[in-house]
Parts: sequence; structure tokens; C-alpha cells
Amino acid sequence: MGDALQQLRDWNAKIAIILGSGLNAIVQDPIESVDYAEFSEIPEPRVPGHAGKFSLCQISGTRVIFAQGRVHLYEGYSAGEVTVSVRMLSNVGIEKLVVTNAAGALNQKFKPSDWMMINDHLNLTGTSPLIGRPKFLDLSNAYSARLQKQFGDAAQKIGVLLHQGVYAAVIGPQYETAAEVRMLQNLGADAIGMSTVPEVIQAHALEMEVAGFSCIANLATGLSSTRLSHGEVLKTGHKAANDFSRLLAETLPNL
Repeated sequence: MGDALQQLRDWNAKIAIILGSGLNAIVQDPIESVDYAEFSEIPEPRVPGHAGKFSLCQISGTRVIFAQGRVHLYEGYSAGEVTVSVRMLSNVGIEKLVVTNAAGALNQKFKPSDWMMINDHLNLTGTSPLIGRPKFLDLSNAYSARLQKQFGDAAQKIGVLLHQGVYAAVIGPQYETAAEVRMLQNLGADAIGMSTVPEVIQAHALEMEVAGFSCIANLATGLSSTRLSHGEVLKTGHKAANDFSRLLAETLPNL
């Protein structure tokens, strides 16, 4: 593990990007890759669409580390276990964290393959990576207003449609019922998924600046006649990857 950790540290990146389901196509021409298996602390992803490796890349001359894949609470891991990679990225010098996910749309203005920038969240998982530690954390700026403006301005400049909204995190792995979707809409959520929020809480506790994005993979139950499947999530993520790659290329040099 020591050599692998040093490899990440020597890359001297300040920005890391965690990729959600089906978004591996965002990674292009990595300089080096380090498998999660090199780190005994990091659980290996078992869900299709999560490659399980760190990729060291340059985007518009900016060094970044991509975390290709994550593990989830629904796989049986604790909130502490699903956020190991965030603590490791902080340990190797990462100061800004971009988290992405594939999500279902609750807002009926959203369409599959659209992107939503997260401006707040609802933690409905019933857990937190801070459990067991006497640390009270202010989440009033969980998603950096500064980074939101940078990404929003860049999206407008290059013509990428970028919604903004509230992300609801649930434990899964089952998709929501139509009644649950109506409840979440009434609570003010625009998209729903099964990840991201524990990572954001952990990153904020480590004083990292955070931006979050949901790739809209499908319309939530009751909003479409299409049957929900993970295969469709992966297919949509691959289609949307190009827009997000363009957004990163435009934004990262200015962060």
C-alpha cells in the first residue's frame, strides 16, 4: 500500500473526481492507474459500472485524480467504509472534491442524460460517516457556492444544459415506489440516488471544497412508463459523459 499511496501523493493533484455508475467514459488517456485492490482499507466495488481504480489524468493542463467507482451502503458497508477513499484522497493532498452519481429524476423538467448540479441534499440514508465521533458539522455550505458559480458560468459559456437542484440520498438497493416518489417531491427533492451524501459529509468534515453533480439516468417510478433497470442507468451515463468531460475541461483550469 505504501508505494501505491506515494504514487497518488507524487501526482500532486489538488482536485479529485468520484465517478458514479456508468461514467467511466469521462476518463480519457490516464497517465497512470492504481487499482483499489492496492489499498487494504478500500472495499472493492461489486456493482457493474464501477471500475475500482484511481486514474491520474491531466485535464486542460490541470492534474486530477479520478476515483472510478465507489461502494454503497446497500452492499452492506457502513458509512465509514463507503467514505474510505475520501479520507485517502484528503491524505494525499486533495483540496477540492467533485462527486458525481447517476440519479433518477423527481423534477419532471429533467430528461435522461441531462446533468443536475447539486445545490443541497436530503440525507435519508439514516446514517453518517461521522457516527461515533463527537464532531458537530455545519453543512450550510456543503456544496461550495464558489464552485457552483464556476461550473455554472462554464456550462453557460460552452452551451451545456446544467440544471440545479436538491439530491435525495436513500439506502437502496430497491428503486422507490410511486408513493415514495410523491413524498420526495413534496419534500423538495429534484433527483434521487443511493450514494454521494456520505462522501460529501466526510469531505466537508475534512475541510475539502465540494461540488456535486447528478447524471439523470431515468425518470423516477410513476413519472414514466419505462421499467427501471441498472442497465439503462449505465447506458445513459455513457451517453452523457461527453457533456461532463467538456464541462470539466472548461472549468478545472479556473478552480
